[in-house]
Amino acid sequence: MPGEVIDRPNPQALPSHIPDDVLKLAVQLDKSKLDETEYDGLKQFRRAANYIAAAMIFLGNNVLLEKDLTFDDIKPRLLGHWGTCPGLILVYSHLNFLVSKYYIDIIFVVGPGHGAPAILASLWLEGSMGRFYPQYSRDRKGLHNLITGFSTPHGLPSHINAEASTPGSIHEGGELGYALSVAFGAVMDKPDLIVACVVGDGEAETGPTATAWHAAKYIDPAESGAVIPILHVNGFKISERTVSGCMDDKELVTLYTGYGYQCRIVDDLEDIDADMHRSLEWALDEIRTIQKAARSGKPIMKPRWPMIVMRTPKGWGAPKKVHGEFMEGSFRAHQVPLMAAKTDEAELKELQKWLETYQAKELFTKDGDINDTIASIIPLDDKRKLGQQPITYDAHEELKVPDWHHYEVKKGSLASCMETIGELLDQVLVDNPHSMRIFSPDELVSNKLDAVFRHTGRNFQWDEFSNARGGRVIEMLSEHNMQGFLQGYTLTGRTGLFPSYESFLGIVHTMMIQYSKFNKMARESTFRKDISSINYLETSTWTRQEHNGFSHQNPSFIGGVLNLKSSAARVYLPPDANTFLSTIAHCLRSKNYVNLMVGSKQPAPVFLSGEEAESHCRAGASVWKFASVDDGLDPDVVLVGIGAEITFEVIVAAAMLRKMAPSLRVRVVNVTDLLILEVEGSHPHALSHADFAALFTADRPIHFNYHGYAKELQGLLWGRPNLDRISIESYDEEGSTTTPFDMALRNRVSRYHVAEAAIKGGALRNEKVRLEQHKLLSTIRHEIAKTQEYIMKTSKDPDGTFDVPDFESGETVKREAGYAD
Repeated sequence: MPGEVIDRPNPQALPSHIPDDVLKLAVQLDKSKLDETEYDGLKQFRRAANYIAAAMIFLGNNVLLEKDLTFDDIKPRLLGHWGTCPGLILVYSHLNFLVSKYYIDIIFVVGPGHGAPAILASLWLEGSMGRFYPQYSRDRKGLHNLITGFSTPHGLPSHINAEASTPGSIHEGGELGYALSVAFGAVMDKPDLIVACVVGDGEAETGPTATAWHAAKYIDPAESGAVIPILHVNGFKISERTVSGCMDDKELVTLYTGYGYQCRIVDDLEDIDADMHRSLEWALDEIRTIQKAARSGKPIMKPRWPMIVMRTPKGWGAPKKVHGEFMEGSFRAHQVPLMAAKTDEAELKELQKWLETYQAKELFTKDGDINDTIASIIPLDDKRKLGQQPITYDAHEELKVPDWHHYEVKKGSLASCMETIGELLDQVLVDNPHSMRIFSPDELVSNKLDAVFRHTGRNFQWDEFSNARGGRVIEMLSEHNMQGFLQGYTLTGRTGLFPSYESFLGIVHTMMIQYSKFNKMARESTFRKDISSINYLETSTWTRQEHNGFSHQNPSFIGGVLNLKSSAARVYLPPDANTFLSTIAHCLRSKNYVNLMVGSKQPAPVFLSGEEAESHCRAGASVWKFASVDDGLDPDVVLVGIGAEITFEVIVAAAMLRKMAPSLRVRVVNVTDLLILEVEGSHPHALSHADFAALFTADRPIHFNYHGYAKELQGLLWGRPNLDRISIESYDEEGSTTTPFDMALRNRVSRYHVAEAAIKGGALRNEKVRLEQHKLLSTIRHEIAKTQEYIMKTSKDPDGTFDVPDFESGETVKREAGYAD
């Protein structure tokens, strides 16, 4: 069956069966006219920006059409997306006009990141490109550089990003779905800030965007700014109509009314400037009304925030038809409307005809600057221009982090890492009432971080029990929203923490990567200043998700962070409560990194004092002399634990081996900073070859018991000498609803498997161990079989499994496994 044939441009949605009365829910406004000066300024700004945006896609020379176009004037590769540009330029022109008129702070978050030509053109017109990058000065030379360099190796990329291309941006928009949540994160704790956020109708089909419409329910108007969502309905994606484009006004109004918004439809193409300006003024008035009520102590419960649905044709202004096919108002205008302009004479002439419709000579002076009419709608104060708002590039607020030693726990005791750091986080929130938030997917109490609720609460404004109480915790069962909020909050100067079940943090894997790409380019720019690190706290780990089963056993997010550039990636697996305190205090103070902290929430042994923990974390790894033979001198084998529960198994194995094989000389090492293992020179934290040999020996067998996947460790260690002496056991995708120790057994990270590796490695050098090797390994394998049989029969672990060995007395300290939740 042939594909659909679209027989007319800009097809309207078929009427729905919803009663016409629902259109009363759509906001109706008087269509007050603008004065002629305002009309002229807006129209000429749009003409100029549309001309530049179109020229950027096509022209490699002759950028002001001072002669007829020839094939030599056309770029060798035509790259870019025209379809969304006219709509974005419409919004941009009106936002700048609104700022000029009311002297307010607005930033612009653009979901359709492929609409970069629109934003670049507008940034050039307002002078922001030239402010940060002199080669794009507002004159003939700067305009030439802007247009001819777009989408070339020496020029500007095709998408919005943190580079020179888009001052004022805090969101790239390459991977669709996150613009709205980023926008809402940006306004939190910024009471005077407004973020206008355009969501394309293609992006509106994504799952993350669908849930992000609920984000307004987490905005307290007493303490935070506001978002004006603008759904841009131009009807088409790359080659198909959009869902929103096939919804009539009744369907759209009822949908967004249900989300909690007042919906204003902007679609008067005959007087689009008056329609848009009046609608934005209405939105601003509604925001002020809601905020004034909240800030006077009389908050409106369930306020209906304003939003705009903007209907404009796809590729508005492009040729109506090309080679007999509809262009404007169809999917064909999504990218490059005249793809053969470099070789086809007819398309070249069509391009010249199209560009001439903007009458560029009327818009620029002889020197290539903008005319006074365009300048009249651009804010005079540079810091108010959309591309120069300091909050988008220089707004970092130093976080006050208390001395973590005040919260340290006694060495030799039992403590939950999460409960312990919860005490510190409680004080951090108290000391930073407007610059620190926790974004959690409905798991904070389960993850034993509920100490933070001693002085604060949740910030869910539609819940009568948390409304208008200034809560510092955002909990919503959407990892995508939490990540978006965190990004917007961090990129506008504040600090956030994202705690999560380990297995579900991977939901935001690609969001984290997109953010990291943005931040990488920001760090390489000349004007973007430092920001707080983005901080992930991964707990409820696979080792203790035996009660929830296989679906909850997944440490793969570690690998995602390890794949980032070494300038960003930081992965920590603190082994006890004191090391976790030291780690989280460091991460909260740090800048520009992606910090991943992985730890246990169940009560666990505290192996190190506060002073020892600080020294251990500073080094990233150390020999644990208390568990080693003769303090770890001259070992037969080195046993390495990476991860809290995994390290505990190494400790117990070391105690077992003292009784089973007293002649075996064992060195126990714990690694808390995973990146020290990477080959020398590949990461700032990587150990030199000499330091690596000092810690792990130069030639003795090393066995790693690792929390994540073995391939991650293999990748880190690649390039180290004598790799054939290394063995690794790790999570091996074996799991179920079972017991905690059975999880260790199934994945071969139990004390028995550690002891087995130790004996095999030690026997290579130690004759006494080699003599007893077969008997010792047989005993261990018998114990494994017996334990597994016991677990299957009784559905519990053997008594004493989690008791803590005392190396001085040879006894154990009683410890329960901890409860499941």
